[in-house]
Amino acid sequence: MRVRTVLGDVDPAELGVCDAHDHLFLRTPRLPGQELDDPARAAAHLRTFADLGGRTIAHWTPYGLGRRERDLADLSAATGVHIIAATGLHQAVHYDPGVLARIRPGLAALFHRELTDGPAGMIKVAGGFHRLDEHARHTMTAAAEASGATGAPIGVHLEDGTAALDVLDLLCGSLGVPPDRVILSHLDRSPDPWIHRRAAEAGAYLCFEGPSRAHHATDWHLFDSLAALTEAGHTDRVLMGGDTTTPDAPGIPHLLRVLRPRVEAQLGRDAATAIFETNPARAFAIQR
Repeated sequence: MRVRTVLGDVDPAELGVCDAHDHLFLRTPRLPGQELDDPARAAAHLRTFADLGGRTIAHWTPYGLGRRERDLADLSAATGVHIIAATGLHQAVHYDPGVLARIRPGLAALFHRELTDGPAGMIKVAGGFHRLDEHARHTMTAAAEASGATGAPIGVHLEDGTAALDVLDLLCGSLGVPPDRVILSHLDRSPDPWIHRRAAEAGAYLCFEGPSRAHHATDWHLFDSLAALTEAGHTDRVLMGGDTTTPDAPGIPHLLRVLRPRVEAQLGRDAATAIFETNPARAFAIQR
């Protein structure tokens, strides 16, 4: 097995401490005036992350949203931090309709090409609020095809943490994606322990992020959710990321400066090692 980074394939054991969901660059009409588009700022965050012991970041910015592939390679080389880039598509609302019409017929081929010839080591797709619309189903179908051909993991944006089981029914049920190829994100935004357990029992990875103004009211539930999964024996399914989406967010270093010490204090060192090191090495490995 291997993990595909922007500088080439590495052994999963080399990932070290991982931020499993973040953004160095992001540009979307949904966040006007709040673009992440500054390489110097990204480099500063990566250096601080590395100083705190971080070794790898999964960069979930997909196709067409300003991921700046060439800058990612330069940043990784300059800072020594591994970067896993994403192909895939976000919700339709993040794109010009003309762009979607142009790429829609060959979506699976686009994902496959970026996973084999381009910079990507994962696929990012997105559901809607408590439902999967036609765009989500089409995009996930293309993602399943590309993942099946390459062994790459599929990261799923869950809108406000909802529709997790619908995603698993589609990807793992109808489309035959192995559950351990699926990473469900934003589950902290819908802290439903029954849903979390069902998703973990199915074999998917559960990624928790924070903090963010968009879901600040549920931040205090984060460690309740982590503790519940740990007590249920599902620590091996948990990942954590910072999910920096705007310039005024706490930034990538917050994950290791604030959240990891609290994980270790409340759940123990073994749980922290699993969540930040052991689990990401499995979740992001290309199983081919």
